Amino acid sequence: MLKLGALKAGERMFDLGSGDGRIVIMAAQKFRAISTGVEFDTDLWKQSTDRIKSLGLEARAKIIHGDIVKQDYSSAELVTVYLLPSSNDKVRPILEKQLKKGARIVAHDFEMGGWTPEKVENIDDDGEGRSHTLYLYRR
Repeated sequence: MLKLGALKAGERMFDLGSGDGRIVIMAAQKFRAISTGVEFDTDLWKQSTDRIKSLGLEARAKIIHGDIVKQDYSSAELVTVYLLPSSNDKVRPILEKQLKKGARIVAHDFEMGGWTPEKVENIDDDGEGRSHTLYLYRR
């Protein structure tokens, strides 16, 4: 997702529904981006926040414990989403309103309804026998 979104060092990225924080951590570690996750589940938020601290990434990575529809994404150069279609539908108008021109959005497995992807990438086998589809959009 980060590679398809062409994340660069120093850019700001958000992962909506960040789960265990793996995308946020990878963005900070490997891409040297300023990364923020948004996670509603308390256990996942705590787990990912603890992992960021244990890796010493607090300067470049954080997880917001909150609702994805109540955040400010206006500083984002890249937004990653791995949400169900109903959640994509809820967050799409917020991204349309807040994201600056040129910001990239990468959706995993489920398209952002009403948007036309700039690029679609199919992953036949993720190493665990599962296939995935990634959708790149640009505002």
